[in-house]
Amino acid sequence: MAVKMRRVVVYIIVFACLAAMVYMGRGWFYGAATIRELLTENKQLKQAITNLTVEDQIGYAKVISQETRDGKLFTNVRFVETARDDKLKKVLEKNYTVEGDIVHFDALVVKFGDKMVMDGKAKALYLWRRVYGENTAPENGLTIEEPGREPQRYKDLLELLPTNERNLFWTNIWDPDQLKEHGIKAVYGNVVYTKLRKGLVYVFKISSAGQLYPEVMPDMYE
Repeated sequence: MAVKMRRVVVYIIVFACLAAMVYMGRGWFYGAATIRELLTENKQLKQAITNLTVEDQIGYAKVISQETRDGKLFTNVRFVETARDDKLKKVLEKNYTVEGDIVHFDALVVKFGDKMVMDGKAKALYLWRRVYGENTAPENGLTIEEPGREPQRYKDLLELLPTNERNLFWTNIWDPDQLKEHGIKAVYGNVVYTKLRKGLVYVFKISSAGQLYPEVMPDMYE
């Protein structure tokens, strides 16, 4: 009798584990399917992407100070991300200390083809990823914004969508390999690096082809 009971308990545990695995698998499939449905069927999302305007300035950086420690130069740099509709408005501001004076700024670009927009004109999203010096591996760079989270620049872009749909979009859109059939592609490793000097401002601009470049000008408010 005890042996039978043990067998029954084992069967129940195995069945429960299998059921949990199936449920989790269905949940993953549902999430993957839902992002496709969101991109193809949600008119509010299509309208929001269509409303994106072509940007030229997406941020700037300036040197706060430079100092030598144990024979190594360190640069304290302030990075600012600007609003889409107002180049003078800050949506994100962070200070970083980077070894050396040659600093890399890494951005990710996601482009939407004419399948995704109602006016037939390609649009793009820009995500600042990280900052690092020339002696630092990119994967060890200092984070600016993380894929999967709603970027400050686009905080109002999807305000008409429910929270779960907004989260679904921002979680999946930065890894669009599974979304190529919708005319979406990402440009990874779009990095610009430059030698930073105190007294200058490095304004980051983006070309129509998605290439990032700095425009250097004197810091008038130093």
